[in-house]
Amino acid sequence: MSIEKFMRNAVTGWMASHGEHSDIVMSTRIRLARNLTGYHFPIVFTEKEAMAIDRAVSGVLLDSGQNGYSYLKMSDMPVLERQVFVEKHLISPQLTEPDRHGAVILSEDEMVSVMVNEEDHIRIQCIYPGLQFEEAYKQANLVDDYLEKSLPYAFDEDFGYLTSCPSNTGTGMRASVMMHLPALAITKQIDRIIPAISRLGMVVRGSYGEGSEASGNVFQVSNQTTLGKTEKEILVDLGNITARLIGHERKSREVLLAKSRIVLENRIFRSLGTIVYARLLPSGEAARCLSDVRLGIDLGIIKDIDMSILNELMIFMQPGFLQQFAGTELSEEERDIFRAKLFRERLDVETASSSTEKETEE
Repeated sequence: MSIEKFMRNAVTGWMASHGEHSDIVMSTRIRLARNLTGYHFPIVFTEKEAMAIDRAVSGVLLDSGQNGYSYLKMSDMPVLERQVFVEKHLISPQLTEPDRHGAVILSEDEMVSVMVNEEDHIRIQCIYPGLQFEEAYKQANLVDDYLEKSLPYAFDEDFGYLTSCPSNTGTGMRASVMMHLPALAITKQIDRIIPAISRLGMVVRGSYGEGSEASGNVFQVSNQTTLGKTEKEILVDLGNITARLIGHERKSREVLLAKSRIVLENRIFRSLGTIVYARLLPSGEAARCLSDVRLGIDLGIIKDIDMSILNELMIFMQPGFLQQFAGTELSEEERDIFRAKLFRERLDVETASSSTEKETEE
């Protein structure tokens, strides 16, 4: 498969677009957890109940005529395809478990996904590029309201929306931003900032959520609890913390440029050279190099490469995508080879595109 065709099939909405502060905020996500009355929660429900919930939720959305929804049942999907969906942040790893009876309903641009029979009966998720809390929340709310018109939600006047995990009870909403914070990592300031954010009731994790590392200096920041606050209050609190993080990151970038420009440029161009010429590229090194190159693009040190390319490569470097691109199962060393090949070919396409645009302008 050519890299151009692979990209067309693989790129999802939030990767290819730009939003506010997209040099630092890669994406914004709103997730709503909901359950239906009359059924046990997923932790103890029967297969018959799971199938009934699946039919009810998919029936409502697929008949809506909105968003060009498509339906995918986990048990019908190859293991590799499920892994790719996790890597694209479209579904959670938990949904792929064989005894989960899970399914996902996806919008045409893949910016809206509704997981069925995950930890809760329904998980509505909207991912937007850059910093777009209001837009992502508005879309999630539209889907939620549409479902609630036809389906009986489990709701308590005192506790709010009832969920499998007590920490989600209340609004049932998790808001999060995925942020690229290389300057704070390079200057070690991130080590003191993360505990401070935690004390404010927020959680900082790696890009794939709980248990994941902040590979490539990409951090996910989200609200910790949903009970006792309105959706608006949660969004305001997280918005304020996000704004402060953006400010700290921008200041750290300015300091690095002012005090260590040559050292910084050397680091950035070495990483670019690795991406362009490497024949073996382990995942850790790839993530570090992508972070450096993205920083170089954001600071104007590297020209003619769009930062959305780095968003794509952060996802494409994952094991599932590499094996999908290769068309076969790969060992760890083979993945390192294909990762380097994919990076080279993707940047070749971008360079060729930039050259054509310049010639056209001239």
